[in-house]
Amino acid sequence: MSIYPLLIPKFIQSLFKSYIWSMDTNSAVIYLTFDDGPTKIVTEKVLEILAKYNAQATFFCIGKNVENYPTIYQSILAAGHSVGNHTYNHRDGWKSPNSEYFNDISQAESFIKSDLFRPPYGHITRRQGKFILKNYRIIMWNVLSGDFDQSLSNERCLKNVLKFTKSGSIVVFHDSLKASERMLYTLPRMLEHFSDRGYQFKAITF
Repeated sequence: MSIYPLLIPKFIQSLFKSYIWSMDTNSAVIYLTFDDGPTKIVTEKVLEILAKYNAQATFFCIGKNVENYPTIYQSILAAGHSVGNHTYNHRDGWKSPNSEYFNDISQAESFIKSDLFRPPYGHITRRQGKFILKNYRIIMWNVLSGDFDQSLSNERCLKNVLKFTKSGSIVVFHDSLKASERMLYTLPRMLEHFSDRGYQFKAITF
């Protein structure tokens, strides 16, 4: 049993209505997102898998990783995916003074041109959120794959996303080394499962 919610309860979403938890759609569309990249080899494999299924996604990038791997970042953009700011140092909003948190986001802006923001760990205070919403859309999620959980089996990770994902879902994966085994097992199987059922995978854009 996981200690984190795989499906974000509606009451939590209702408490933070200014954040985006899912996408309004009348079509069979799923919104895949990848946090914490770009990462050497892992992000490149993700791009290959997405291309195979003609799937678009949104990558919430860490600024220092973009600085370290600019070519991989450009590959994300060149493939037509969208990107978002995930801070420069993967800073936890609950544990950071506001000034340091905002400066970290600003530092990431130098490398990531986007009006989308996702707080690392989903941790953000109301005051931080109010300030960030002046310049960004805050993109949360309603389905968590659990790929970051090293105690989770590959098969369980796949079952998580197949069970909870539906039209309009924003699904979280991680293109990080830590999550790579479970993510790279789950991603192609999820894409095949939903593609066979007529779903499309689109990037988050406004």
